[in-house]
Amino acid sequence: MVLRYFVPLVISIGLCYLLFTGIDFREMTEIVRRDCDFRWIAAALGLSLFSYLFRALRWQIQLKALGINPPLFYLVLSMFGTYAVNLVFPRLGEVWRSGYIAKRQDASFTNVFGSMVAERLADTITVLLICLLTFALASGAIMSYLDDNIATFHSIKRLLLSPWLWGCIAAIIVALWLILRHKTENKTIARIRRVIKSLWQGFAVIATMPGKKRWLLWTACLWGCYFTQLLIAFLAFPSTSATIGEYGLTVALVTFALTSLSMGVPSNGGIGPWQWAVIFALGIYGIASADAGAFANVVLGSQTLMQIVLGIFTFAMIALDRRRHKNPDKQNKKTA
Repeated sequence: MVLRYFVPLVISIGLCYLLFTGIDFREMTEIVRRDCDFRWIAAALGLSLFSYLFRALRWQIQLKALGINPPLFYLVLSMFGTYAVNLVFPRLGEVWRSGYIAKRQDASFTNVFGSMVAERLADTITVLLICLLTFALASGAIMSYLDDNIATFHSIKRLLLSPWLWGCIAAIIVALWLILRHKTENKTIARIRRVIKSLWQGFAVIATMPGKKRWLLWTACLWGCYFTQLLIAFLAFPSTSATIGEYGLTVALVTFALTSLSMGVPSNGGIGPWQWAVIFALGIYGIASADAGAFANVVLGSQTLMQIVLGIFTFAMIALDRRRHKNPDKQNKKTA
């Protein structure tokens, strides 16, 4: 439990330290003060609100297939709360929203959690498809950059070819297979099997649920919203705006792909890995570290601030909702 929360915090702090030691902080602050048009940042934040709605609408289809019908408003609140919790306890936000919806609707936690896992797997597949598209469109620029930064290329190669990485993945798969296939009277193993079976029911519903076309539509809207809000943010700085004029949407797509991958690194709200991904992506197109760092910190900083505000709103609304459920007689008298 300590490692789960301590390691991401150390990663975030360590990456932020490396980030700021490689950048002139005064220069970056001056760039923000002088060049940033916060109207575009505000527009990007406004658009990002729709991403929470699209994610809630998509999850609602999966939950309904399981016989769970929470109101859309509270599903949206669960999305707000997820990102707020992840700022403090990485990866716990998904567990929290599954528990919140399961408790509110008196449903099986493992079924709800399984549906969330299926949703996240769909996001992973989407990110991989985006990365394939990005590499196809920008392979020349990426390979040229890696040729000029051979140490970075070798670091990436070592990671992808690491026997430890693939060994751990294989070990997890084999362990799960043995748990499911090996017959035993051990109560702990039996309990694990029941949990996995319940998780699978929540996960597999995605293949049989009605409304698959709407589910795909909300997925496309969700990721289209993510990309568009990043593209709008590019217009906030002259340096990033100029790269759009010179290279087209490809530079935004490369940045989007790398930042999407960076969210897989355990950290508090993406702080650290996200900025590194932006600086690396913009560096491919010749943007200086100070300018890239200014852009990255303003965009992520504004998103983090909004997530904090939405988190406060969410937990206030949840407290009011619970109070209404605890005092239904008083509520009925008021409406009578």
